[in-house]
Amino acid sequence: MKKLLLLSLLGLSLAHVHARASDGTVDVSGAGGFEAQRSAVLQALDDGKTYAEISPDNRRRVVASLNRISSLLGGRAPADLPEAARVEVFNEQEVVNTLLTGARADSRVVCVREKKTGSNRPTNNCKTVAERRRDHEQTQNALMNNRGVNLPPSN
Repeated sequence: MKKLLLLSLLGLSLAHVHARASDGTVDVSGAGGFEAQRSAVLQALDDGKTYAEISPDNRRRVVASLNRISSLLGGRAPADLPEAARVEVFNEQEVVNTLLTGARADSRVVCVREKKTGSNRPTNNCKTVAERRRDHEQTQNALMNNRGVNLPPSN
């Protein structure tokens, strides 16, 4: 019963992974081989755009997981691995995909046309999603910190 459950979970994982392979994440069972995907992810990490907002710690975790998957696969297909190694490969794959998906979403650039105060000319204001979130948090913190400050009465 346990083996049947594990095999069905691996089957669901494979179907889920195939659906996500087109969004720039890793699919160890996908076409083109893992090593091609690994080099594409490493190149995207180095391009400074695709995953611009990934933290150094998460970058190290992604590279370590990719190296671990590569050593576990050793040029073989996941289906050719022992069951324990296959589960470990898919667990590492999930770590990589989770980190890359978050970094890719945070690195997306959003532009807004705004009119500056005192001007009728709109300008583009482009920032990553993470930069916008940090700006919002800083503004909220500044408002909360200044809430208890008594301002001098205006004349």
